[in-house]
Amino acid sequence: QLHSDLDKGVGTVKYTLSGDGAGTVFTIDETTGDIHAIRSLDREEKPFYTLRAQAVDVDTKKPLEPESEFIIKVQDINDNEPKFLDGPYVASVPEMSPVGAYVLQVKATDADDPTYGNSARVVYSILQGQPYFSIDPKTGVIRTALPNMDREVKEQYQVLIQAKDMGGQLGGLAGTTTVNVTLTDVNDNPPRFPKSIFHLKVPESSQVGSAIGRIRAVDPDFGKNAEIEYSIVPGDGGNLFDISTDDSTQEGVIRLKKPLDFETKKAYTFKVEASNLHLDHRFHSVGPFKDTATVKINVLDTEEPPVFSKPLYTMEVYEDTPVGTIIGAVTAQDLDAGSSSVRYYIDWKNDVDTFFSIDATEGTIATSELLDRESTAQYNFSIIASKVSNPLLASRVNVVINILDVNEFPPEISVPYETSVCENAKAGQVIQTVTAADRDLSPAGQRFSFRLSPEASNKPNFTVHDYRNNTAGIETRRNGYSRRQQELYFLPVVIEDSSYPVQSSTNTMTIRVCRCDSDGTILSCNVEAIFLPVGLSTGALVAILLCIVILLAIVVLYVALRRQKKKDTLMTSKEDIRDNVIHYDDEGGGEEDTQAFDMGALRNPKAMEESKLRRDIKPEAPRLPRARAEEGAGIQDFIHQRLQENDGDPSAPPYDSLATYAYEGTGSVAESLSSIDSLATEADQDYDYLSDWGPRFKVLAEMFGEEESYHPEKVT
Repeated sequence: QLHSDLDKGVGTVKYTLSGDGAGTVFTIDETTGDIHAIRSLDREEKPFYTLRAQAVDVDTKKPLEPESEFIIKVQDINDNEPKFLDGPYVASVPEMSPVGAYVLQVKATDADDPTYGNSARVVYSILQGQPYFSIDPKTGVIRTALPNMDREVKEQYQVLIQAKDMGGQLGGLAGTTTVNVTLTDVNDNPPRFPKSIFHLKVPESSQVGSAIGRIRAVDPDFGKNAEIEYSIVPGDGGNLFDISTDDSTQEGVIRLKKPLDFETKKAYTFKVEASNLHLDHRFHSVGPFKDTATVKINVLDTEEPPVFSKPLYTMEVYEDTPVGTIIGAVTAQDLDAGSSSVRYYIDWKNDVDTFFSIDATEGTIATSELLDRESTAQYNFSIIASKVSNPLLASRVNVVINILDVNEFPPEISVPYETSVCENAKAGQVIQTVTAADRDLSPAGQRFSFRLSPEASNKPNFTVHDYRNNTAGIETRRNGYSRRQQELYFLPVVIEDSSYPVQSSTNTMTIRVCRCDSDGTILSCNVEAIFLPVGLSTGALVAILLCIVILLAIVVLYVALRRQKKKDTLMTSKEDIRDNVIHYDDEGGGEEDTQAFDMGALRNPKAMEESKLRRDIKPEAPRLPRARAEEGAGIQDFIHQRLQENDGDPSAPPYDSLATYAYEGTGSVAESLSSIDSLATEADQDYDYLSDWGPRFKVLAEMFGEEESYHPEKVT
């Protein structure tokens, strides 16, 4: 209750309440000042409330006193039970642990006020799980209560834990939780074989490395504590077998180390030991953590293929061995009871096998072709042996034949075959170190010797110095060399090997003279170096060559122009047809063919001038008056007239000439104008004098001496 000293109880004072929870949790009587809670309070939800109160005058609404603040604290009661916030719990403890071994600590939480009364005082106890475990009532620590709890007997335990407030007194509230405890395994049990003897049956044809049987020892432990290692105790037959552990089943797998042979031994007996890999020293007093059992193996007889006497055959043969030479043999036997004969043959896989053959009965191997070590140095093939009684039973063996070398190739100089020497080289200078190579298979320690050939021994230019270590040096024998005098030197070098028979070869080295600086560095070995001392550079040489090409082009052009000009001078103007000789190289088509030559030449009116003289000869006497064809006269009469004039003209040339007429007429019947038809000179000409001119005119005399002679026709 709130009360102001100014309140006289007459109703003039009004009380107000504000702050945390005012109007919702708490209310105040405005007249009396009594404060009431209007709903239930929970300390765990809100432990206190801060409020403000004031007295106000009813009439003036003014505060009668300053505002005052007060706190309402909620007093706790035991209304919350203890709770295990982390439950249920899972815990583990090793088996065979002693009493009091720590398992787990649990904790319960009480929401009540721990500072007021015993509402939050918690006490722990076990409701289920005794007598195996115990718990500390104050701390909640769980421990083992019995010794030597065995996982193999019981592995899982469920413990029910109670937490009670009020110090465990009557009327207190309680909460419970469950703890699941698992006993973890320790290696407290040795492996044990379920029986003392194991019997196995194994065929003698079993492959080496194959599994022939399994045995198992039992270990009740778990995980790595149950891992078992098996081993064979040394003794009878143990060296033929091996045993290993199957990690998934922990069984001992017995494998074959060597081949079995029923004819040699039919049964084997040995002992196998099983032991734990991970031992616990706390349990050594229990006894040895291992066990033994006996394994008896009976070998079953099977029909087997022939067996070779060796797993691999290696043979050697010289490369010059004649065809058909026996180089070795293979042997296989049938070891079964009532042994069968064996047949041999080569497993043909490629053409290499054709170099050899094998005797099917004896197993001897012979060459079938000539061998060359330089082509193939080693042959590797397989030979198969099968039973005659059962060819399906066969075995194979590899045969390696090494081809031995015969010294048949001479050694040769290794590259390079060409070297160089400086023009300023000194006598005794080494210009090249050479080595040799031999295509033959060189045996260890083979030596090569170097020397000059006899024909080069007396030359003063170069020599060969043998270093006795399969190398030699090319040395100069004089001071200075000149490229202008000789650019290349050829040095024959003789090389011999040390094999039998001795092989040798002569190798010619080319030595090129080069221009070098003072340190011996080569500057140039090409053609340009020869011209450099003269002062001609590469550009100058190119310019000279270009000038020569231009001059040649000018000469060719000049000659072509001269020929063209000469050809043009032979052509005469069409106006003077008599000075013009035209070659057609064609007989033409007769008088009616006007396309074969220019008809204008026969229609030149200027040629008809009376005073026009002949241009082909110089007249020696005055010409006779020329008759002119009268108008209307026939062309045939005109021609005959002119023909007689020319026949009697002393200035006429003694050869055929061309005369032009202004008009030939239409449908001319002039026929031939040849001198054969000349009237005046047929019988007057005597050509017998041609016989007196010598053998050069013999043919001409015979032609004109015939009964019907040909006479040239003269026409003007």
